[in-house]
Amino acid sequence: MVPTVAWAKEPTPSKSVTDMAASAKSAILMDADSGTVIYEKNSNAALPPASITKIMTMLLVMEAIDEGRLKLTDKVQTSEYAASMGGSQIFLEPGEEMTVEEMLKGVALASGNDASVALAEKLGGSEQQFVAMMNEKAEQLGMKNTKFANCNGLPAEGHVSSARDIAIMSRELLKYEGITKYTGLYQDYLRKSSPKPFWLVNTNKLVRFYNGADGLKTGFTSEAKFCLSATARRNNMRLIAVVMGEPNTKTRNAEVSHLFDYAFAQYTNIPIYKKGDSIGTLSVEKGKIDKIPLTAKHSYSVLLKKGDAGKGIRHELVLDPAVKAPVEIGQPIGKLVVYRGADILTEFPVESPLAVSRAGWWTLLRRATGQLFLSD
Repeated sequence: MVPTVAWAKEPTPSKSVTDMAASAKSAILMDADSGTVIYEKNSNAALPPASITKIMTMLLVMEAIDEGRLKLTDKVQTSEYAASMGGSQIFLEPGEEMTVEEMLKGVALASGNDASVALAEKLGGSEQQFVAMMNEKAEQLGMKNTKFANCNGLPAEGHVSSARDIAIMSRELLKYEGITKYTGLYQDYLRKSSPKPFWLVNTNKLVRFYNGADGLKTGFTSEAKFCLSATARRNNMRLIAVVMGEPNTKTRNAEVSHLFDYAFAQYTNIPIYKKGDSIGTLSVEKGKIDKIPLTAKHSYSVLLKKGDAGKGIRHELVLDPAVKAPVEIGQPIGKLVVYRGADILTEFPVESPLAVSRAGWWTLLRRATGQLFLSD
């Protein structure tokens, strides 16, 4: 879930910031850790996203790998339908096999429409079923202006997204840190050991020319024009910039670079927790496990203007007072609230990292008896 972010004082971009995406139909600049929006322009407009669609395709693949439903070494066989995709492609032949990792490279670097469909069929059984999974995930993430009709972004009626929604799914994809191993590559080869190796060059030139850039996805169709969801990291701050409907690649890259330059110059992140840090313990009534240790699933931080030392920053873990078994994995159980003085800066949702079933009567009796003796 994407946390609700509230500033103690709303930032007011200068006119120069407002003009930074002057040529884009829609744009947004977001801090990836906190979800804080630094700048936006028509960010909720539903527009054709072209190949930026593939961010959701990659997200579902990375999620499946993380959950053990898919391995990078698994073989993916290309169907005739996948091989028939036009536009950007890695020229898969019907029946050709590649690993999930090779297909991911084909999507991340070359924006392969054929590789996207092959992965969709591997994971969903069919592209149609995979698209249903995409739309379900979009709904879970709160992407209110998005409707997917395919997994690759080829023009289709009703296939739309918005800059804000794209930033949300980009942020979710970046939680799987391994993805930038592919999206941050400038070039690589497929079919290295074959007589016809295929050279991949990243369609996102910022990964070569902008300091800290390591993703995520470009897009172009004659309807969508030039689109980009870009990410860059410097020190402890990662940014996401999305522009849609740009007139050409030069303008697209320049405006994203200006947005990044502004944020890196003006803002800094104050860390609250690093990924893996202990953040507290959840008590579960009548559960097989009565206490769940909670650790940070990702880094937690707040975004502040440089020069603001972050004095008076404090945080509090607020858990639901009576969580009873059964508890589902990912179930909301509370929130991490960050304050400056009495003002709330940010609230991060906290979810259960484990599923906890209800304890049997014997376990509950033994637990109660133990507590009785302890009370004596």
